[in-house]
Amino acid sequence: MKKILRALISVSNKKNIIELASLLNKHDVEILSTGGTAKLFLEHDIPVTEVSDYTGYPEMLDGRVKTLHPKIHGGILGKRNDPSHIETMKKNNINEIDLVIVNLYPFQSTIQRENCSLELAIENIDIGGPTMIRAAAKNYNSVAVITDPNDYEDFSKEFIKENGSVSSEYKFKLAKKAFMHTALYDSAISNYLLGLNQEELPEKLIQVMNKNLDMRYGENPHQSAAFYKESNDIKGSLSNFKQVQGKDLSFNNLNDADTAWECVKSFSEPSCVIVKHANPCGVCSADTLLLAYQGAFATDPTSSFGGIISFNKKVDEQTAELVIKQFSEVIIAPDFSEGALSVFNKKANIRVLKVPLFENNNQLDYKKIGGGWLVQTIDKHQLNINECKVVSKIKPSPEELIEMKFAWQVAQYVKSNAIIFTKNNKTLAIGAGQMSRIDSTIIATIKAKNTGLSLSNSVVASDAFFPFRDGIDVLAQYGARCVIQPGGSIKDDEVIKAANEHKLVMLFTNIRHFKH
Repeated sequence: MKKILRALISVSNKKNIIELASLLNKHDVEILSTGGTAKLFLEHDIPVTEVSDYTGYPEMLDGRVKTLHPKIHGGILGKRNDPSHIETMKKNNINEIDLVIVNLYPFQSTIQRENCSLELAIENIDIGGPTMIRAAAKNYNSVAVITDPNDYEDFSKEFIKENGSVSSEYKFKLAKKAFMHTALYDSAISNYLLGLNQEELPEKLIQVMNKNLDMRYGENPHQSAAFYKESNDIKGSLSNFKQVQGKDLSFNNLNDADTAWECVKSFSEPSCVIVKHANPCGVCSADTLLLAYQGAFATDPTSSFGGIISFNKKVDEQTAELVIKQFSEVIIAPDFSEGALSVFNKKANIRVLKVPLFENNNQLDYKKIGGGWLVQTIDKHQLNINECKVVSKIKPSPEELIEMKFAWQVAQYVKSNAIIFTKNNKTLAIGAGQMSRIDSTIIATIKAKNTGLSLSNSVVASDAFFPFRDGIDVLAQYGARCVIQPGGSIKDDEVIKAANEHKLVMLFTNIRHFKH
């Protein structure tokens, strides 16, 4: 590995930069710098060459032009193994720059100041910094780039370990972080400018984010909303819907529809999922869509009123005739027969969405919090039921394993704490979104009682472990015969003991499905 011989350092955040520059100087690295950073180095007796002396051109235009010069960018971007690049650099007296340490004008903190003017915000948009960072990241095979003071310590360890160099793998790691840094910086500028003096959702921002359509309103009528579609086409996701008929969609329509669609497409058999307030209230797999719909609706007819109905197969006319008798907000399927569309057309306000059926596990899940976003990969774990651990004395039959897998799939899409009773690939009762698991269990049994459904010989799925035996006692009291849950509680022995006392089958999945 080639040693680092020359570094360019220009930082607005001076945290720990003296320590790093001292280390570089100790290893005979020539340091180029600008303005305040160069002055700081001289104050600490660290040898430094100002960029203006190096290029032969002074800083100009109130400091707006400092590093935008061929001797700087040629030294960063030149390919070290390209004869024509080497010849050009030699001809123009351009030296290689092996390390770029840059962080940017503090745009984000500037715009957070009270009474920050547009003029002040614009003046704090860095131009030369992002250009150097991107140039160095592009040429990562030869140039290391650091944008975060928190990385100085790791870089120093790598630099010392490699005796004055850093590995190609480490340079690539830094390059990826550098591109993320400039992307977030540009995004902050864009969001600020596009949002100036706009009380409602900024139209220009929506266009940048690939606006698909405006919503009727947000979660409540006094909130405005719009549907943004990600620029990269995620096949099989709800964002690819085509609205065949019906009123304009609302925020809640699509929010609920997403749960319904993600749940129903996880089943291979003809299936129906009915969702209300982002929770499945009925799920069924059967030989036909008609039977699947009947099974899903029977779980909770009251909650199904005004819900979202989703199917994973082409909807036929006979199924449509039955569905139309129920008041529903949205009906989703990969396709509809001409007869089915004619039936739905009798109620023109019903929103009918067609979504291509593909599976894609590369999506990200975003959740908004105050002033930021939480980002995670989507929960697409597919359980192999035969790999689950049987912890009860009684062992499951093949039929019970099939039923437990169905119950577990439903649990994945129910808000925590989730308890699902099923039988014959049909939900009987669902307890969702409670602060304690015993409350979810009790609510599920109450709903079954109100609907007139027996829980005798049912299968129960829990999205996370039972913390105490009380939940097992309740579900056994109502006739459950099998339980599938993650396990992992400090009270597992107590819970297993309860299952054995009630002569239940119990499986541990060793995976949980929290959904908040």
